[in-house]
Amino acid sequence: MPSTESYQLLLAAAAACEDKKAEDVRILALDPSESGLTDYFLICNGTNERQNAAITDEIELRLKREFGVAPNSVEGRRQAEWILMDYVDFIVHVFSPEKRAFYGLERLRKSATTISVAALNAELKAKIASARVKSSKKIAAKSTPAKAATARKTVAKKAVAKKGAAKKLSAAKKAPAKKAPSKPPAGKKAAAKAARTKKTK
Repeated sequence: MPSTESYQLLLAAAAACEDKKAEDVRILALDPSESGLTDYFLICNGTNERQNAAITDEIELRLKREFGVAPNSVEGRRQAEWILMDYVDFIVHVFSPEKRAFYGLERLRKSATTISVAALNAELKAKIASARVKSSKKIAAKSTPAKAATARKTVAKKAVAKKGAAKKLSAAKKAPAKKAPSKPPAGKKAAAKAARTKKTK
């Protein structure tokens, strides 16, 4: 199954074709049982050989600039009647109108499904969304044990603090209460003072 990057490359190549005014741009999704060669064909034609060369140059330049990807091979560039660019997951075919009618790739690949750029865009968005869901689940799965461990530590610390407080409280209850020094009654105090003053006289 093609990767997200393959979809992005294919869409960028199709956009480059349209920017260079290529005619009848089509994307064929090939039947996997029939073709182990590639997943998609991007087919278009220019009005003349010079335009065909300009289309392939634009595709190559854009994919190199935006994704750092170069084609594995390019064939037919010199005559520019049928230029083939191999990007492994998809192959670009840029024809002259006569050669496209003569070879009829769409007729040869009857089991292939023609898909629009909009449908491919929707497929790419769905793929990105599912990848995000998977990654968020992985992150949640990784963070849950860490959160559980932190919660366990917090509970353990609270339990230790409670035990310490309980021990202090029970020790305070068992210890004999300290008696405050007894104060002599007010009358006796005055009498003792008076006796002292008499002695000194």
